[in-house]
Amino acid sequence: MNAFDYNLEVKAIADDGEIEGLAISVGTLDEGKDIVAPGAVSRALAGRKSLPMLLFHDHKRPVGIWNSFRETSDGLEVKGRFSSSQAGREAREDARSGALGGLSMGFRTLRHKFEGKARHLLDFALDEISLVTVPMNRLTLVSSVKDITGVGGLPTLPEFEDALREVMGFSKSQAAAIAGKGLSHLLRGEPGSEPAAEYLAALGAQLRA
Repeated sequence: MNAFDYNLEVKAIADDGEIEGLAISVGTLDEGKDIVAPGAVSRALAGRKSLPMLLFHDHKRPVGIWNSFRETSDGLEVKGRFSSSQAGREAREDARSGALGGLSMGFRTLRHKFEGKARHLLDFALDEISLVTVPMNRLTLVSSVKDITGVGGLPTLPEFEDALREVMGFSKSQAAAIAGKGLSHLLRGEPGSEPAAEYLAALGAQLRA
């Protein structure tokens, strides 16, 4: 799964637990050099009446549900409601305080094209919309690594290194170290598996320290 991160806004949080915001920006380059193409959102939402509301793209941390979608010239506006669980109540308070100030969509790429270094998302499967602190947090970066395998299999070692530098901001030496160990780790298991993602996150944290 990948994530589309832009400096998106939580617009309103009502006393009854409803939340509203802009979740997808169309035609705008995000921090990971992705651009959602016009029409892609409509196709991704076809037949969908709701989407999970997660924290940081973690499927083990649901905090509510998104049940209203409206496309505008800016992108996709969403409305939802926090759950009554403890996690939902805590997420609501964090969002109201500004600690959770962004929205980010979790998706799987179905069709894309490159123009320069920008990837244009022509068709994608929309899996969830998450509350995040700021775009391109560490967990989101791990999600980006999981998606660079794409639909054509695992990347080559140079491709993996390029993605780590260009998308995640690692230096050349850091990217080489992560790619050398991380790609072989991914080859031993299912691409995008949680053990691989956790391994890459831990290794990246050590190298950034």
